[in-house]
Amino acid sequence: MRTLRSYIAREVVVATLLVFAALLMLFGFFDLVEQVKDLGRGGYRLSHILLHVLLSAPNNVYEVFPIAALIGTLFALAQLVASSEYTVMRASGVSLVRMVGVIGMVGAMFGALTFVVGEFVAPPAEQFAQRLRSQAIAGIVAQEFRSGLWIKDGTAFVNVLEVTPSAGLKGIRIYEFDKSYRLRTLSYAAGAEYQGQNRWQLSDVAQTSFDGLKTRVSKLANMEWHSVLEPALLSVLLIKPEKMSAWSLYSYAQHLKENRQKALRYEIALWTKLLYPVAVLVMMLLALPFAYFQGRQGGVGAKIFAGIMLGLAFHFLNRLLGHLGLLNDWPPFASAVAPTLLFLGIAISMMWWQERR
Repeated sequence: MRTLRSYIAREVVVATLLVFAALLMLFGFFDLVEQVKDLGRGGYRLSHILLHVLLSAPNNVYEVFPIAALIGTLFALAQLVASSEYTVMRASGVSLVRMVGVIGMVGAMFGALTFVVGEFVAPPAEQFAQRLRSQAIAGIVAQEFRSGLWIKDGTAFVNVLEVTPSAGLKGIRIYEFDKSYRLRTLSYAAGAEYQGQNRWQLSDVAQTSFDGLKTRVSKLANMEWHSVLEPALLSVLLIKPEKMSAWSLYSYAQHLKENRQKALRYEIALWTKLLYPVAVLVMMLLALPFAYFQGRQGGVGAKIFAGIMLGLAFHFLNRLLGHLGLLNDWPPFASAVAPTLLFLGIAISMMWWQERR
């Protein structure tokens, strides 16, 4: 059984790696096409684009893990069925439970790898890629902390507490320095709305001016602010919760709760992140009955197509329930675990039906 287990595991791993290579090249090409549209914008050069695509690869690896594992397992098992090896294994006394154990062992390994990539590799690489792009395009260097988003804009440092869904700003602090790096003015605005052509309209402004040992405080209802920051760059500077690490999501969700702010989006993203490695295992278990069930009706190409459809269905269902949970205030765990439980139920039902046949 040890030899047989090693043989099946090797076939599944090799097939999955081949699918990974194909999917990563495809996603890398899509990223390249997307970034080429900004070629020549500001200081964004081809070298920046290629580096951005390379840094985006870990996040692509993380996102396609379940799909690649499903298609790879389907392909490997379809080959065994087509060559009658699977039939010989079952006729020799290898039960479905043992087959599940072998697939589960490989799935656990892939799940652990998914967690490592999603937690320690993809988030910092994605953040560096976004900072690289924003700095090359507009000369902006940004970093997100608990105190909000910090941006270096020329000789000024800007702190934004919150970005609204309409790309407005709340809680803006602008620290302006002269060429000798002496603080010249400190401005605080309750809100800001973009007016176009790199102009923002600040509201409820309190400005402190420093002139040697003297300070002057003035309050204005509205003030115009010129900055290279624009709404199109806000989506680049702010990392989406789905691309943050689990620890960062947990820390930020706790911070929002401590400040009596809604943290549902980050809690859903946290549970999805924690359950994603389990989804890899579930997808591989789903391939086991599905591959054999389709053995008489279609070839390897049909199984790969079915795997792609199943993988896409899981991916979109995962996103859909996350959004529905956010809109309807569903429990975060329920919103995150529902797609995985659904596909696990499908896998178990199909295996039970196959054994009864």
